[in-house]
Amino acid sequence: MGRLADMSSFQFPGGRFNNAGGNNPPQLPRKFGPFAWTVGTLFVLGIILISLSGVYADLLWFKSVNFSKVWFTVLQTKALLFVGFGLITSLIITINVYLAYRTRPIYVPSSVEAENLDRYRSQIEPVRRYVLIAIGLALFYFAGSSGSKLWTQWLEFKNATPFGAKDPQFHLDISFFAFKLPFYQALIGWAISTIIISIIAAAAVHYLYGGIRPAVQEDRTTVAARVQLSVLLGVLVLIKALAYWFDRYALALKEGKLITGLAYTDVNAVLPAKAILAGIAVICALLFFANIVRRSWILPAAGVSLMLIASLLIAGVYPSVIQQFTVKPSESSKEEPYIQRNINATRDAYGLSGITVKDYNATISTSAGQLSKDASTISNIRLMDPNVLPATFRQLQQIKPYYSFADSLDVDRYTVNGKQRDAVVAVRELNIDGNPSRNWINDHLVYTHGFGFVAAYGNTVDADGKPSFEVGNIPPTSGLGDFQPRDRKSTR
Repeated sequence: MGRLADMSSFQFPGGRFNNAGGNNPPQLPRKFGPFAWTVGTLFVLGIILISLSGVYADLLWFKSVNFSKVWFTVLQTKALLFVGFGLITSLIITINVYLAYRTRPIYVPSSVEAENLDRYRSQIEPVRRYVLIAIGLALFYFAGSSGSKLWTQWLEFKNATPFGAKDPQFHLDISFFAFKLPFYQALIGWAISTIIISIIAAAAVHYLYGGIRPAVQEDRTTVAARVQLSVLLGVLVLIKALAYWFDRYALALKEGKLITGLAYTDVNAVLPAKAILAGIAVICALLFFANIVRRSWILPAAGVSLMLIASLLIAGVYPSVIQQFTVKPSESSKEEPYIQRNINATRDAYGLSGITVKDYNATISTSAGQLSKDASTISNIRLMDPNVLPATFRQLQQIKPYYSFADSLDVDRYTVNGKQRDAVVAVRELNIDGNPSRNWINDHLVYTHGFGFVAAYGNTVDADGKPSFEVGNIPPTSGLGDFQPRDRKSTR
């Protein structure tokens, strides 16, 4: 006990720990605060310098190709979007949090839930202003970072130039789909995210300060909480209606199984469905706005349920039924006008719309000895498809797991024994994912490139029906004369 008593007063370097009064925690040395502040400052400065190093490297590259103006334009656009999106997002959410706090009820009925929340309120109240400022700054940073990534969409939208041609479905200039629609969709996505966060934040504040009371039987929300949440939910559903409407235009850019753009099902099922859903969403938004003067969430909840069911049936089931029972039985005739639209758009894009199509009357009669003039060509008619052979090349000539071949092979001709021969050719490429022992040394120093040229005759197979390889294997065997690949030591 004597030794323990001696510990009641212990001298730290820079402070004194006195535990005679009970279980008081030891006081940290006074020098610890400035030290921690210095470390934190250096850490932040290090992050800033690392980030600026990449920016400076980009500037040097743009200057080297005499495009410094492009770099400054991109940097200025990112900065403006960062400030704009960050400021607007932060203001919208923090204002809703502030309104939820200002309209909190003065008196909260006593209950077990209220007593528990009262402890949290007592802890937050002394630092409430700092918490709100910290939330605003965090929202400003994250929203600004997300907004700055939209610089390409914004520049395309800002500098949009008419194409002078309209799409056949919506009769809008094609520049709308190329330059404006992506930014509109990004803006709608940002608005939906901002409103959702505002709803969550406002609901949390109302719940914390007694504006929302799930435990009571009646008046589970105060008038202020009901009005604010009804307005926010109404705005959210209204923006969703706008999203449904712009989804119609996005169908013109949809990658389909047959074509890019609108197909039969899109025009006759999906387009009407999106328009109907937009109308339902507008009605649902009006129900939320009407809840400002009503005291029941039944009608808005019914509207949301109707919108969800309609989205499932009208936009999901109905197009599938049309595709299965209307399009598939006669797909060629149903899709013909939309395929023709795609062909016309492709010709316009490549400047081929003025081409005149004429039928070619092929000569089908031959004379004796006519083919003898083309004997060298006929003997080289290719039987091997370079788009089909990659899997065969991988199976027979990959040799090592860290090698591979391209998805489409090449074609060449070589003189073999005095005759010109057609050949399907490829080079073993490095597939680093096939390396059984992945580490930095192997990835960057040992396995750095492929090894070996492979060639198979385009019109010859062996006894098993496999391609007849004129060049292959490791070490390579070649029938093309002195053909040896130059291996580098780092690959073995």
